Amino acid sequence: MRVALDEARAAAELGEVPIGAVVVCDGDLVARAHNLRETHRDPTAHAEMIAIREAARRLDRWRLSDCTVYVTLEPCPMCAGAMHQARVARCVYGASDPKAGALGTLYDLSDDERLNHRFEVTPGVMSDECGSLLRAFFGRLRRDGGGFGPDDAAGSPRI
Repeated sequence: MRVALDEARAAAELGEVPIGAVVVCDGDLVARAHNLRETHRDPTAHAEMIAIREAARRLDRWRLSDCTVYVTLEPCPMCAGAMHQARVARCVYGASDPKAGALGTLYDLSDDERLNHRFEVTPGVMSDECGSLLRAFFGRLRRDGGGFGPDDAAGSPRI
């Protein structure tokens, strides 16, 4: 989770929402990423999505059934769905997401009996550190009267 937090800090330095993710397989770190939605102008450029894609590329397979994804914020439905599709074994996350959390807070895509794959979830790891990084980022954004640009009128950034 410390590496994921480093990635989240890297995102904040770019003006991105500070979320970081890493993928670990058989004890080896195979991918690390941070949010790049604003930088890439890509709604799918969440830290988890980028890290899962990179892990699949590096491992040369789409099934990540021996992998754990560590992420600083509870994944949204898109990212939890990608974990389901990649058949990850486990997700460990820091802060819960009351607005979009899909691994137990609003939904639970990790343990839905209607789906063909279930995976283990460990919530709340280093949640204070993960949450304070996000609160500080959004506090600065509000204080500075900022946003992410013209698209902000449609809604707030993910969290």
